[in-house]
Amino acid sequence: MGLDPQIVTGVPEHHIISALIEGLVTENKKNLNPEPGTAERWETSEDGLVWKFHLREDAKWSNGDRVTATDFVQSYQRMLTPSLGSQYAYMLHVVKNAEAYNSGKLKDFSQVGFKAINDKQLNITLKAPTPYFLSLLNHYSWFPVHIPSIKKHGGIDKPDNRWTLPGNFVGNGPFILDKWEINKVIVVKKSPTYWDRKTVKLEEIHFHPISDVEVEERAFRSGQIHVSNTIPLNKIEVYRKKDAEKLRIDTYLGTYFYRLNTKRKPLDDKRVRMALALAVDRESIVRNIHYRTVKEAGNITPPGTGGYTYQGLPLKYDPDKARQLLSEAGFPGGQGFPKLSVLYNSSEQHRRMAEVIQQMWKKNLGIEIELANEEWKVYLKTSQEMDYDISRAGWIGDYPDANTFLDMWLTDGGNNYTGFSSVEYDKLISDAANAPSVEARLTLFQKAEELLMNEMPILPIYFYTARYLIDPQVREWHPTILNHHPYKHVYLAPAK
Repeated sequence: MGLDPQIVTGVPEHHIISALIEGLVTENKKNLNPEPGTAERWETSEDGLVWKFHLREDAKWSNGDRVTATDFVQSYQRMLTPSLGSQYAYMLHVVKNAEAYNSGKLKDFSQVGFKAINDKQLNITLKAPTPYFLSLLNHYSWFPVHIPSIKKHGGIDKPDNRWTLPGNFVGNGPFILDKWEINKVIVVKKSPTYWDRKTVKLEEIHFHPISDVEVEERAFRSGQIHVSNTIPLNKIEVYRKKDAEKLRIDTYLGTYFYRLNTKRKPLDDKRVRMALALAVDRESIVRNIHYRTVKEAGNITPPGTGGYTYQGLPLKYDPDKARQLLSEAGFPGGQGFPKLSVLYNSSEQHRRMAEVIQQMWKKNLGIEIELANEEWKVYLKTSQEMDYDISRAGWIGDYPDANTFLDMWLTDGGNNYTGFSSVEYDKLISDAANAPSVEARLTLFQKAEELLMNEMPILPIYFYTARYLIDPQVREWHPTILNHHPYKHVYLAPAK
């Protein structure tokens, strides 16, 4: 767990950082459409390349400093600095020359498309029209950071900088960091300097890092927490029958999948990867493990994402074909197949899923797979360093567009921990960014995803839903496709 928006990569981190820092825009509480945030207004050129953001006069950091356009420019420079090694730096690559600077090919940051015209006006020049640009700005990789605080508490490019600790943290969001007890609780309090503090009704929010879903459900039931992040699968029917008003199953833009390390034998063989994929019975998983609260995934991009739905042949359960491919790869009946391991972060639900797939591979392919679990932070490091065979993964869209699921797999992409690399795939995604029409762009995405599914560096399993428990006292907590809930609107009221 971390609180530096330019270092972290997880969904749990987003939920906390979005309380502490605000970007140029914020999100509508019901549909997440972009609304004025630190920027009170903006306009764009006719060709969609130049965006002019006008910052609020009363936008302040929690230490009282005014938030300026230069703060944003310096934040984006830090984000793109190669030595910082930000995994999400590619989110800024839609900006002119940002990728070249991030890769080290360009040394002069003044050539990158960020310009502070004065304290109140920030100009951003894109390399191509980007239809989802405003939604992109709500991802924490686009949030500003307080550069003087970062310089004070460590190097500008040091991932272990102590500026995020209580007493050091300076943000510009509706809440300020009050307490951080490792593995126990993070407490944020209402900010006295936030420009829209009159809207904020909550005095505090307590974030509890609970890895055991059963413990979390008990904490909810006893009133220790108002909102859970999940629910034990065996309790879904219980709540449906007895406490339906507390159970939420909402649409969620995400996919649960396994990564395959294509740099390790025998996973460097496409036939082996495809055999593993075809030997997983997704329909059984959806029916027996998830009580039909999710949908089986035959590809990586959820249907209807920004107007895009995959039209290629979806992945199907076919154990006969799987055995044939494994035999062709030199492992008839699983003979001689090395003992690989599946890595997952500590969670009862991930463990259960891994055990079920482990048994499917043993039954259908005759291969033995070991299971290995790690605490979240260690699991992330192991995955990023590709020190695994097969790794449990999930991807929640950063913005409602197919690009957020497909540009991950670019060669050396910041979140591509599979080793997969394809010149053709890279070109298709690049061409999509510069496509002359929406139709042409979606066609290129279709070709790219079909290539990805033929190479199978990932093994899609199911499309997420947000399944959680919520106290009826919680108000203005609306179902949204990214499961974002702008905290400045949320409040508690007596249950009806």
